Amino acid sequence: MDLGEDVSSLFGKRSKTSSNSTVNRSRTKGAEEAPTVFNQKKCIAWFRQYSTPSSPDAIGPEGVEMFCRDLNVEPENIALLVLSWKMGAKQMGYFTLQEWLLGLTDLQCDSLAKLQAKLNYLHSLLLDSSHFKSIYRYAFDFSRDKDQRSLDIETAKAMLGLLLGRQWSLLNSFFQFLDQSRYRVLNKDQWCNVLEFSRAVDVDLKNYDVDGAWPVMLDEFVEWLKVNRGESNIQ
Repeated sequence: MDLGEDVSSLFGKRSKTSSNSTVNRSRTKGAEEAPTVFNQKKCIAWFRQYSTPSSPDAIGPEGVEMFCRDLNVEPENIALLVLSWKMGAKQMGYFTLQEWLLGLTDLQCDSLAKLQAKLNYLHSLLLDSSHFKSIYRYAFDFSRDKDQRSLDIETAKAMLGLLLGRQWSLLNSFFQFLDQSRYRVLNKDQWCNVLEFSRAVDVDLKNYDVDGAWPVMLDEFVEWLKVNRGESNIQ
């Protein structure tokens, strides 16, 4: 599974690339000198560079892709997820003007140059345990289809790869378990418990409490992994 490609398609999902895009392409490319004081009018004008005349108060997938190119980040860059969390964006691939102003006012960014200078800060928020947990929980609702209460398994795997790929050594084993399992969606309780499991349970599984309050899915994962390691107690 190419997680980068999958996450990129998620952030740009429902996008229909067109050479005749109505999005204003006269926006500034590259970093410009910007005043230090946040200017809301300038921030709104920046937003309009990515919205369309037919929908001036919303940026759609095509506009988000252009925004990423101007910012010089790939759509699968986790900084974009953190930025979306800062904005309180409700739907992947879309930013409303209200969301844009909420996040960028907080960051005090009214230009491309200022936001580019904040990318390292956005990454640093992931190093804080409480912020990471909030971003992780946010990612579930952000990436699920809004007419569904659960997250389809491929989307879940893509987002887990983005969030836990560098910090949970059992992630690939968990993906293999999901691929052969009966699970085709993850609900929010399962999603949240995957993070707690990744933090609490050692790689050798010796501190896993079989009588704990873990979801059945994680009990099944542990037993599956033990079987594959030749450690199962099943007779």
